[in-house]
Amino acid sequence: MNITTLLKIQPIKIMSTNRVVTDIKQVTVRFSGDSGDGMQLSGTLFSTLSAIFGNEISTFPDFPAEIRAPQGSLHGVSGFQVRIGAKDVYNSGDKTDVLVAMNPSALKVNAQYLKKGSIVIYDNDSFKKRDLDKAKFETEDPFTELNLNHVQQIGVDITTLTKASLENSGLENKDILRSKNMFALGLVCWLFNRPLEIADMLLEQKFGKKPKLVEANIKALTDGYNYGDNLQMTATTYNINVVESGKGFYMDVNGNTATAYGLVAAAERAGLQLFLGSYPITPATDILHELTKRKDFGVKALQMEDEIAGITSAIGASFAGCLAATSTSGPGLSLKSEALGLAVMTELPLVVIDVQRSGPSTGMPTKSEQTDLRQALYGRNGESPLVVIAATSPTDCFDSAFEASKIALEHLTPVVLLTDGYIANGSSAWRIPDMQDYPEINPPYVQDRFKGNAEDWKPFMRDEETDVRYWGVPGTPEYMHRIGGLEKDRYTGVISSNPENHQYMVDTRQRKIDKIADFIPEQEVVGDVDADTLIVGWGGTYGHLLEAALHIQDSGKKVAFTQFRHISPLPRNTHDLLKRYKKVIVAEQNSGQFASYLSAKFQDLSNLRKYNRIEGQPFKVSELVKEFTKIMEEE
Repeated sequence: MNITTLLKIQPIKIMSTNRVVTDIKQVTVRFSGDSGDGMQLSGTLFSTLSAIFGNEISTFPDFPAEIRAPQGSLHGVSGFQVRIGAKDVYNSGDKTDVLVAMNPSALKVNAQYLKKGSIVIYDNDSFKKRDLDKAKFETEDPFTELNLNHVQQIGVDITTLTKASLENSGLENKDILRSKNMFALGLVCWLFNRPLEIADMLLEQKFGKKPKLVEANIKALTDGYNYGDNLQMTATTYNINVVESGKGFYMDVNGNTATAYGLVAAAERAGLQLFLGSYPITPATDILHELTKRKDFGVKALQMEDEIAGITSAIGASFAGCLAATSTSGPGLSLKSEALGLAVMTELPLVVIDVQRSGPSTGMPTKSEQTDLRQALYGRNGESPLVVIAATSPTDCFDSAFEASKIALEHLTPVVLLTDGYIANGSSAWRIPDMQDYPEINPPYVQDRFKGNAEDWKPFMRDEETDVRYWGVPGTPEYMHRIGGLEKDRYTGVISSNPENHQYMVDTRQRKIDKIADFIPEQEVVGDVDADTLIVGWGGTYGHLLEAALHIQDSGKKVAFTQFRHISPLPRNTHDLLKRYKKVIVAEQNSGQFASYLSAKFQDLSNLRKYNRIEGQPFKVSELVKEFTKIMEEE
């Protein structure tokens, strides 16, 4: 079954007749356990069926700091948080309303995120003394020890019940135990009246080649639902209303998948073959995985032996006339820097996707930050200007990848597309777009754009308006040429070390990038038109900053907000926009890289204020509101 067929299915609500159902606007649920407990799968299924059901969602897969940490340890806790609502779901939420804790370590790690009155569903079988010792509890009452007397405790013998459910399944014990996450998911589906039929179909898709696993997981899921329903574990269950959305097909999509789809869409609109040359690196690997599946769209995706091979293969594909891309994270971008300079020198179209992660060197691969901005802007030898775009949400990754491709192909330049672990692994409900609504992509082919005679053309001749050189794809009749990484004479294209020519080429390459500002939209602002304070962000912090601005408005204070997608070049109106406000608060998950960039670009600005956190975790809206309000009230 394909996704289109799945989306057409009318979900059936499973409702019990003997319980109170309370309508709520939003809820935040967190699944947590060992990295091998299937928490990511449970969270993904719950998110997907909620999205298909018609709710807005925002997810946060929180992978353990140590993937192979000992079972039951604090370091090996895996989490998946999803916020579900009828509308206005801008991020995955600060605090949780419901926590599913499969062991004591999961409870301990996530206790800080629990709201007063929240529900904790936990596996009694995994809360024995041995398990408590692994989580470094000093008593046998973990809830009291953590001061969690304000939460609703629902202890269920999940492991025992799963074994009983699947005792005749024919599965080995280890496979039976792996299904306990489905039993827990069934409990949550009961609590929020989620339709099981869709979850069943998703399980069939995932385990389709293993019928026994499909049957076992569906049975465990159903039994978990029925257990909650028959025992009436809570006095009420909850329903999240569906808001009428625009007609179309919807799916739950994460940022990496959306990025891959955006590249495919751009190749289709450009009439080119898509080539991806990449080394698998966390958290960008799923882009490679997704594009390897897309042979039906003519995609060629190669897993290379290292980062350098990944980008150089893409440069070769670009020279040959493909839409070429490579995907990586911060450490990989460092390794690609020399080859990226080659793409700048040859002025070839190339999309470089950097899914930012936490820390220098190998850092914390599973944690998200915004620390690669300086590297994207300046991290090459020589004067090597290129375009930098930053996606703002999981679904915006599609549009950003499409736009990055369009700019690369129409302006013959490398484009660095910045996402991050939060939006790349996180997901949102996405309306599948009609590609007829997207513009065509028209590369400046030499045979179409060059007005002179073919024998007079040289590879570094340019369009006078845009400074973009004409693209001579090898094999184009009468336009044979070669290019390389050494400096070129501006007229002949042959190697040159002439100082005046070098100055000219340096200036020209920068001017070409600057002129792209004429082809991108001006920066827009939301909020109070007469506000004295502007909150500024860039990239994947969009949802948190927007919600913080809305909370400040709700408190009676006037504030405006803008999120930058285009970073190099900046939108044409950026300077005038920033000058308009008494205070401009630049909020980033780094030490102030974008703020420094703005200060360097516009040295007359004296109104910039910085808010920075580098924790490997998303912003907390409550903290943003507190700190922004404090800055606004300062004299």
